[in-house]
Amino acid sequence: MKFINSILIITVLFLTGCKGQSKEIKNITTSTLETVLKSDSRIQLVDVRTPAEWQKGIIENAIKIDVTSSSFEKEALNLLDKTKPVYLYCRSGGRSMIAAETLLKKGFEVYNIEGGYMQWQQKTN
Repeated sequence: MKFINSILIITVLFLTGCKGQSKEIKNITTSTLETVLKSDSRIQLVDVRTPAEWQKGIIENAIKIDVTSSSFEKEALNLLDKTKPVYLYCRSGGRSMIAAETLLKKGFEVYNIEGGYMQWQQKTN
């Protein structure tokens, strides 16, 4: 009986420990993004807005993948490295969250930039 109780306790502890390791989308501010861009060369910054929006400006070195395109998932899987974190932004934060959910399901470490490009412009202008 003690053996079974020990197994149950170990199982519960193991499952509880694994629970904290589940992947989730992390929301960050544009201030945090600015710091990360200066300190971590591994990041993949992705602009998920439309081509028309890209014409109005992008954050330097961003990879452009239109989340409204039917080929978004395929393009993302071809262009992005799953071993490096992905930072996503759109105009204000809504579409980047949709993109983040898609990439999270594919095994990426994902960060959503709150406020998107609008917030970035306010910060840098």
